[in-house]
Amino acid sequence: MRIPFFSWLVLVPICTLFLNFSTVFVVSHQCLGNQRFLLLELKKTLIFDSTLSTKLVKWNQSVDCCSWDGVTCNEGRVIGLDLSFEFISGGLDNSSSLFSLEHLQSLSFAVNNFNSPIPSKFDKLANLSYLSLFNAGFVGQIPIAISRLTRLVHLDLSSYSSPLKLLNPNLNVLVQNLPELVELYLDAVLLSAHGKEWCQALSSSVPNLRELDLSWSNLLGPIDSSLRNLQFLSIINLSGNNFSAPVPEFFADFKNLTSLDFFDSQLNGKFPEKIFQVPTLQMLDMSYNSRLEVSLPEFLPNGSLQTMVFSYTNFSSSFPPSIGKLKMLSRIDFVGCNFHGSIPDSIANLTQLAYLDLSNNNFNGSIPDSIASITQLSYLDLSNNNFESIPDSIASLTQLSHLDLSNNNLNGSIPSSIASLTQLAYLNLSDNSLTGSIPNFRMFKNLTFLLLPNNNLSGQITSTQWEELLSMNSLDLRNNSLNGKIPISLLSLPSLLELYLSHNQFSGSLDLSVIQTFGRPLKLELSYNNLLVEFNGFNISLTSFPQFSYLGLASCKLKVFPDFLRNQLSLQFLDLSNNQIYGEIPASISQSLATTNFLFLSSNKLNGSIPRSICNATYLQLLDLSNNSLSGTIPHCLIEMSGSLLVLDLRTNNLNGTIPDAFPDNCGLQTLSLNKNQLQGRLPKSLANCNELEVLDIGNNHIEGTFPFYLKNASMLRILVLRSNKFYGPITHPEPNATWPMLQIIDVASNNFTGNLPIIPLLTWMTMMNRSPKAQSRLSYLGTSVDGIYYRDMVTVTIKGVTEELKNILQIFTTIDFSCNGFDGPIPNEMGEVKVLHILNLSHNALTGQIPTSLGKLRNLESLDLSSNKLSGKIPLQLADGLIFLSVLNLSFNQLEGKIPFSKQFATFSETSFKGNERLCGIPLKSHCTYEEPRLSPPTYEEKHWNSGIEWNFISAELGFVFGFGIVIGPLMFWKRWRLWYYKHVDDILFKIFPRLYLGKEYHQRRRHRNQRARH
Repeated sequence: MRIPFFSWLVLVPICTLFLNFSTVFVVSHQCLGNQRFLLLELKKTLIFDSTLSTKLVKWNQSVDCCSWDGVTCNEGRVIGLDLSFEFISGGLDNSSSLFSLEHLQSLSFAVNNFNSPIPSKFDKLANLSYLSLFNAGFVGQIPIAISRLTRLVHLDLSSYSSPLKLLNPNLNVLVQNLPELVELYLDAVLLSAHGKEWCQALSSSVPNLRELDLSWSNLLGPIDSSLRNLQFLSIINLSGNNFSAPVPEFFADFKNLTSLDFFDSQLNGKFPEKIFQVPTLQMLDMSYNSRLEVSLPEFLPNGSLQTMVFSYTNFSSSFPPSIGKLKMLSRIDFVGCNFHGSIPDSIANLTQLAYLDLSNNNFNGSIPDSIASITQLSYLDLSNNNFESIPDSIASLTQLSHLDLSNNNLNGSIPSSIASLTQLAYLNLSDNSLTGSIPNFRMFKNLTFLLLPNNNLSGQITSTQWEELLSMNSLDLRNNSLNGKIPISLLSLPSLLELYLSHNQFSGSLDLSVIQTFGRPLKLELSYNNLLVEFNGFNISLTSFPQFSYLGLASCKLKVFPDFLRNQLSLQFLDLSNNQIYGEIPASISQSLATTNFLFLSSNKLNGSIPRSICNATYLQLLDLSNNSLSGTIPHCLIEMSGSLLVLDLRTNNLNGTIPDAFPDNCGLQTLSLNKNQLQGRLPKSLANCNELEVLDIGNNHIEGTFPFYLKNASMLRILVLRSNKFYGPITHPEPNATWPMLQIIDVASNNFTGNLPIIPLLTWMTMMNRSPKAQSRLSYLGTSVDGIYYRDMVTVTIKGVTEELKNILQIFTTIDFSCNGFDGPIPNEMGEVKVLHILNLSHNALTGQIPTSLGKLRNLESLDLSSNKLSGKIPLQLADGLIFLSVLNLSFNQLEGKIPFSKQFATFSETSFKGNERLCGIPLKSHCTYEEPRLSPPTYEEKHWNSGIEWNFISAELGFVFGFGIVIGPLMFWKRWRLWYYKHVDDILFKIFPRLYLGKEYHQRRRHRNQRARH
């Protein structure tokens, strides 16, 4: 649950109000004896942590109780009690001596953990005007006793830390006897009331209300017009509810309105522009209401707005230059608002601006120099835009502590002007095109996060660049071209928690024993460099042994499992893939995997069986043991772990036996890849429990059975590979929704499937037909993301006749491979509806009939293989005209006939694409056609009877032809200069287009004689 920023802000003025309230009264007498007794009894019954308490722990009978911390007196009587932040965990019930302090006017138990209901004796404190139980940990129903405190001015029952509800009695009953109430805070208290109910309850009972917070209270809309009767409202926080309604325009009529917060409230309709013009308004938060239509008005000068938060709303206007008139603005938060163009220069007028976030928009060009005029700016986020350069003037922003320019188009080197920003604590320039070396950051004493991954930075990094960065927590230099040795000083920074150096060109040997983690687990990523990682200095018996929570050592020339793994107590991520580790996986590895979520051991030289002890890693979510020489069976317990396991990749090993039929009811597997093993038997029926499955790859095994339609509930399935197994039978199913709407890769080649090609399954593959909103062309890859760790799915497919392992599978890539089976009958016309298909292979079957013309609709098709079937008839002209991206075509060894259609695309294919069709003729085959080229479609009735009347369209076409012919031929006959130019240049053009027609000595002789005649 998101706790609104404003809710924390109000805690400060509340506490201040309480303190001011307590200082109004002068302590004119010492604490009365009965008051001291009641306070000591209260202390005795309360359960609190004496090591953390700052008030109760100091209450002492030998000291006047009116001088105790948290106690305020008047004439010896306790009138104020503040026990907030005292770590109280219980001991307040109806028998408490608290309810005998009848003179109490102010009481606060804010921020404790009572974990019990609110006592029903609160009505004994009839003089209370201030009551704060903010996050006190009370649970259950709010008692009716609170409604009897008729003198209340301030009431705060907010409950983010525990479930508190106001249902019976409800809000109406609570406030009906509180006419003096000015401030009401019920954040996160369950109200479950409709708009008319809660609006009328407030407007009829608390006419003097000024501050109202009902955020995260399960309120419903629409907001009733009766709320406009609360004309004194100044602060309104209704965020986190489900109004599903517009913002009423009458909010603009509140003359004292200073703060309006509807964060994440499911608003819709148009936001009233009049609200922007409320002269007293200082804070406006409408963010995370994606259906709310917002248009910024022409702002008037001298507005009071200080905070504008409209992130992820539906903007229909550009970023207005008039925003420069709001000179009181200190915060602008317009993330994801689809703004484009440039940032207006008028922003330079916002001299009070301290926070500016315009990330996730479409701004372009250079970051404007006008921003440099906002010298008070401490937070600047322009990430995820299209900016191209950083201005040198950024050096003027000397107060910046947070700068994020990631995911833009920034190029060139990191400007030296950034060196002036010595107050920076967070700098993110990742995912750009920056070049050059990394500047010296030693002057950035406060720098905590430095993120520079995914650029083109080069050169070496030296010790002097980092040795003084004593506050550095996270350094990310992944995916650059940095080289040289990794300085030891970098590994020994005292505050370092995360160091990511993978995918660079670092070289030399690196002994990890130099690392000092200072008692905190370190995240270390060194994968994919030219490093030789060693552990020579490690003494695993030391109690101060370095601990890792994330350790990436892929492609680091390791030959054995590091011994120090046995001492790891909090290792969550371990990547030892692409090394030379040989031998068996040690059974003792389970000692270091007790807390591990991600384990990568792929592409090594591991042999032996998978140890059952690996199942002791009960937190495992991703296991990749692919590309090794593991043998034996798949452990039964490993399949049982798929309740928590999301990715299981055992591809390319020597595993045998059957797949255990042990997938649990709560199976959460998203990727199961067992390709290229020796597995036998049938696909287990319990796999149907894995409804989250996205990738199922069991190709190249010995698995048998019929097509697995029983997996129909795996609605997210995107990749299905059954290739080279022993499946048999038809791929037909009577249910219309029997297959997978997200499917984009299906490979069932080299099995024993028979019958007609499936029609109903084809019609349900919505992603391929591009009918689903989820099927839009997105340049992203298939994979699984867990806790910020991203695993890209890989699959082996046959593309354009070549078997390839796809390591990056675009979400827009689609392929169907039904080759090498026993399918018969015609190719269904419905195949042409799979409009975004890239690869289609139906070769080596027994398909009959003609090639359907509907295949011409597959305009994204790059490879089409229909070879080795029994297809007959002519090649449809639609294939030649429609398949404009086709680069591989194989129609060989069928029974096709007639002339091969001519098109620019078909002209690129060789003779092998058409061989084995005895009655096929035309280029590129050597056999020439001797009959008339077939028409695209049979002649119409009018075409058959064209001579029955005068067809003026035909006559006009013929006249036009004759006229054009005369324009060309006439000058050739009577104009010598035109005749010479024509023969010279036209012949050259024809020679380039049809070189075969002009080869040989005789051609050149004829050309020379023709030119000579043309001169005469």
